Amino acid sequence: MWTVRAGPTTPHPAHAAVAVVYSGICATDVSALGGEFGPIAPFGPRVAGHEVVGRVVRKGPAVAHLAIGDFVGIGAQADCCRQCKWCVDDRVNYCPKMTVTYGASRYQRGAAKAAKQQSYGGFAKHWRGNSKFAVKIPAGLDPALAAPLCCGGLTVYAPLKRWGAGSKRARNVGVVGIGGLGHMAILVAKGMGAHVTAISRGTSKRDDALRLGADAYIATSENTRADFKPHRRSLDLIICTINPPELPLNDYLGLLAPEGQLVLVGVVMSPMELISGSMIANATGVSGSIIGTPEELGELFDLAASGTVRPWINKWDMDEINQAIPAAKAGKAKYRYVLVNKDNGGVL
Repeated sequence: MWTVRAGPTTPHPAHAAVAVVYSGICATDVSALGGEFGPIAPFGPRVAGHEVVGRVVRKGPAVAHLAIGDFVGIGAQADCCRQCKWCVDDRVNYCPKMTVTYGASRYQRGAAKAAKQQSYGGFAKHWRGNSKFAVKIPAGLDPALAAPLCCGGLTVYAPLKRWGAGSKRARNVGVVGIGGLGHMAILVAKGMGAHVTAISRGTSKRDDALRLGADAYIATSENTRADFKPHRRSLDLIICTINPPELPLNDYLGLLAPEGQLVLVGVVMSPMELISGSMIANATGVSGSIIGTPEELGELFDLAASGTVRPWINKWDMDEINQAIPAAKAGKAKYRYVLVNKDNGGVL
């Protein structure tokens, strides 16, 4: 852990400053800090963390939707170009010039760009940035539980919403992988009214999946084709959260009912073989999804505030981050780690 004192920049009228209280650890943080996405930023240590929750302590004169003292959540996106088709259409998560919450230098804006300063995340005491991406957390939601929703929860909520989970279009939802993303996908899909089938290797996650609210469980082995045969055409929508070296894509497609959709949110790095015949015959599809919009994060917070979505978290003191990161990498979280800034009022 480094101590980084970022140089001050000229406050922007639309920015908000946040005292960080809780910060979730996402698998992307572990990968980035381990150099899996390339060298650490050349202009200094990287301050990771993109599941940031804290209190607004300062705001610019143009910030009307937040008040001093509000709890807010910030996810993996901290800014956008505000000019492209996707920004104009309020689909800012597809902006080709988005500023990610940490490690961005290419698409920094304003004074930060002039200072050649990268963006900094939430493994810190404070965060400041475009208030559009600081989403108010409703009073009924525990701020610590809101942290993993800011990226992991939003990543699964957006495609569940897009493809109509819980509606006639997608009553039967499958969730592949019961980990950080997968356990939230079960919670969110159930909260949206879907019948949920959890899919995981072996039976070790069965009890957890059922406690999370899954209605059914499929245990997989090395022979997924045989495992899935009794369940063919049973699911309208599948959210796939895993990233194995090889994904038997065609076997998973066989689980889809006509016009069903398989959505990949886990990044599979190896090529995948796709046989188009069954897709054509059943009008099924494969797509991906990346985070979501600030508006969708607000919707997810509201859903969670109703009590139907409560991520399973383990808390660590922010000072223990050098122990928490390796533990997260080793897969010890059940199912999400949240760092706590006690100095800013966080509760372990």
